[in-house]
Amino acid sequence: MPSLTGARFVAAGLVFFFHATLLFPFASPDAQENADTLFLQGGFTGVTFFFMLSGFVLTWSVRPGDTAPAFWRRRFFKVYPNHLLTFVAALVVLGLVTGATLDAWDGVLNVLLLQSWHPDLAVRTGFNVVAWSLSCEALFYFAFPFLIKLVDRVRPERLWLWTTLSAASVVSLPSFAALLPEGQPFPFGYSDRELWFVFHLPPTQLLTFVFGMFLARIVLTGRPLPLKLGGAVGLAVGAYFVAPLFEPLYRFSAVMLVPLGLLVAAAAVADVDRQPTFLGSKAMVWLGDVSFAFYMWHYLVLVLGQQWLGTGQDWSTTTTVVVMLLLFAVTLVLAWATFTVVERPMMKRFATSRRKREPVLAA
Repeated sequence: MPSLTGARFVAAGLVFFFHATLLFPFASPDAQENADTLFLQGGFTGVTFFFMLSGFVLTWSVRPGDTAPAFWRRRFFKVYPNHLLTFVAALVVLGLVTGATLDAWDGVLNVLLLQSWHPDLAVRTGFNVVAWSLSCEALFYFAFPFLIKLVDRVRPERLWLWTTLSAASVVSLPSFAALLPEGQPFPFGYSDRELWFVFHLPPTQLLTFVFGMFLARIVLTGRPLPLKLGGAVGLAVGAYFVAPLFEPLYRFSAVMLVPLGLLVAAAAVADVDRQPTFLGSKAMVWLGDVSFAFYMWHYLVLVLGQQWLGTGQDWSTTTTVVVMLLLFAVTLVLAWATFTVVERPMMKRFATSRRKREPVLAA
């Protein structure tokens, strides 16, 4: 699905500029306001897209006769080498460059991808900040072989009903968050406990993953979609800029979930119909291939850039933009190198057992 591959890099780019805007604030209030309008919603939107896309793509690409151990093996060697590499890089950046104090137990949770189960925000976002999302993905991968059996049992004519129910479960999360014990309040209108429950906790994000699974089944069974790709793109862009008008907790996933889901489903249909799209171009597909490594590296590059260059509070708008684009390019080069030297070779060498590869080579 080339269009969905290309869309992954757009989502990774939104997360990059979300963090860049926070770490390199503009000196000009007008420039900062424009940057906030463009990118503050981007971090939440990008991560929600990744979680939903995981459910969609894994359901779409189910292999006949596949086993749970074989599936887990492929996902492990797809994700963990990049995680371990960037974890070691985070140790260097935080310990040697920035001089931050590191907690050994937090490091163990991070290495084991268990950090997002912890209610303490400092634990969840320790070391390489973005790795918290892999803690959620680890649960998705573990649960997928069991969930796919349940999703496959849903009759095609009932898929839209179950898709609607799964979307409603995500949209309702902010309401349930109000029942949590009082936590540390943030100036953004929610507490650390509410942030954990709505956005960081793996079981609640599993609902977004399942929503993506149902969408894939809708496309696979030929159920009609309400929008084609152009309309889905327009809806997603509109929702992106309308989202800041909602209550803070609804901005994480609730507002963008359905527009992003329709966008993913419509892009998949366009690929099946072999419709040429910008997201499916060779350049975007290549960028999509390196997007996971880009995502894993970007925050560390931004932190190093801030350490060496300072923040943008005293810079001109032009200087701040140039610094952001320079760090974007550095991250992209690192991503390409990681994909070429680590991610792709590890998948080729270890994702499939030798016992299964040898008969294929012989044939």
